[in-house]
Amino acid sequence: MAALRAPAATLLVLLALAAAGGVAADGSDHRYKIREPVPLYANKVGPFHNPSETYRYFDLPFCSPDKVKEKSEALGEVLNGDRLVDAPYKLDFRDEVESKAVCSKKLTTEDVVKFRNAVAKDYYFQMYYDDLPLWGFIGKVEKGGKDDPSEWKYYLYRHIIFDILYNNDRVIEINVHTDQSALVDLTEDKETNVEFLYSAKWKETPTPFEKRMEKYSSSSNMPHHLEVHWFSIINSCVTVLLLTGFLATILMRVLKNDFVKYAHDEEAADDQEESGWKYIHGDVFRFPKNKSLFSAALGTGTQLFALTTFIFLLALVGVFYPYNRGALFTALVVIYALTSGIAGYIATSFYCQLEGTNWVRNLLLTGCLFCGPLFLTFCFLNTVAIAYSSTAALPFGTICVIVLIWTLVTFPLLVLGGIAGKNSKSEFQAPCRTTKYPREIPPLPWYRRTIPQMAMAGFLPFSAIYIELYYIFASVWGHRIYTIYSILFIVFIILLIVTAFITVALTYFQLAAEDHEWWWRSFLCGGSTGFFVYGYCLYYYYARSDMSGFMQTSFFFGYMACICYAFFLMLGMVGFRASLFFVRHIYKSIKCE
Repeated sequence: MAALRAPAATLLVLLALAAAGGVAADGSDHRYKIREPVPLYANKVGPFHNPSETYRYFDLPFCSPDKVKEKSEALGEVLNGDRLVDAPYKLDFRDEVESKAVCSKKLTTEDVVKFRNAVAKDYYFQMYYDDLPLWGFIGKVEKGGKDDPSEWKYYLYRHIIFDILYNNDRVIEINVHTDQSALVDLTEDKETNVEFLYSAKWKETPTPFEKRMEKYSSSSNMPHHLEVHWFSIINSCVTVLLLTGFLATILMRVLKNDFVKYAHDEEAADDQEESGWKYIHGDVFRFPKNKSLFSAALGTGTQLFALTTFIFLLALVGVFYPYNRGALFTALVVIYALTSGIAGYIATSFYCQLEGTNWVRNLLLTGCLFCGPLFLTFCFLNTVAIAYSSTAALPFGTICVIVLIWTLVTFPLLVLGGIAGKNSKSEFQAPCRTTKYPREIPPLPWYRRTIPQMAMAGFLPFSAIYIELYYIFASVWGHRIYTIYSILFIVFIILLIVTAFITVALTYFQLAAEDHEWWWRSFLCGGSTGFFVYGYCLYYYYARSDMSGFMQTSFFFGYMACICYAFFLMLGMVGFRASLFFVRHIYKSIKCE
């Protein structure tokens, strides 16, 4: 069992870092006098392998005061599932405590079953001491080499030992471990008397207060994986860029030959029959079907691109430092609200360029295109969390705050952006006149149809981010924290470049086959990487993680569906914009009657 505990215990430091963001460190210079109280908060408990399935600390029958005092929290902390309360332990500054009783409690049969189920699922507890995170397991299972769970022994730790390091009048570090000799047997369903104990040991350290978080930062950087990480990313980027460069060279040579051929045809005979992409110059700028939906998708994708860009900028300047992850959730909510005007402006202005008339309906569609599925998913998952009594369920007050943000900020900015877009009076720039009646599209082989083209378009960008996805998933759905934003930003830039190029290449091949319906195709091909990422979700859940249970499964696949949908809209916008620039360029370069 000790051998099994070792890797899990090693991850506790990473666990601490991952959830430390729930406490917004105020950055104050914490100084204490001897025996002065230092704030200690208990946060939550939950199965080690199910990061979304967390519960309040006192949902388990620990020693609890008559009235539990809760700590007020910021929006990001609540969204992170943190619910801080005063812990039952008293750890005054430099006050040595040896086997002090917290309480003596008689565990009922129901309490024993609760604790045994928690131990069987490898529950951990999380606390914060002077804004420093600490973690520990609540018990252990002794299998004794037997495969039958009914023959296993279940034990609860009743003695917790805190090892605290200090420098002069400041707390520098805290670690927690358990007394392996102080155990309570939970194997049988019977009442048990338990005396919960704790000890506190203080030791001086030369580490300055300013560097007390370096322990977590160095652990989060995973130095033994960092070199391999960099090598893998560089190898992936070089491979993708070489392939992209190879295809770009071919496409440029083909285009050059096309320009020479069409110029020669114009000089040789004006009445010579046209062929290839020049043949459909009268149809290539024909507006797409469902132009209101298309414009809404374009506006929403632009907003999500702006949101991602701003998040990267904040990350690169160090706003999302490892022990302040709550800031990330707050930033996502605030920046999404503030960028809604971008969605309204882009969607409405493009819709008016496409000669749309009902811009109000288009604006409402833009506002609901991403928020609608996200809201429905949230309602379902929040209901599941409420049924499980999990801290992942948002309190009513937090839901009201988010609704107010949407009502007072997001929606008004969306409307203002839409009005500005409607009044921009810009016209669609098309280098060729569109004929009155569309040409018939010739029969195409199966591999030139939408679904196969999407599969080809999504594979190359996905291969560029595949390696990095593991580290991101291990952070979001595991117990590691992602801090190497420079690598992630490089991968993001590569993703945009590859998506834009592969979409342009496929658009050219589609036009060369005299298929002029490229608008929606370019958007779908650009966004198809989102489907590959969701396919990776299936692989990660079943092959790389130990997550289980209905709540964790629904949270994982529900929220990943929303994230992949956002990827689809954002990369679809990138693919279409790149294709539109390309199509305008090539048709400007030839003489069209």
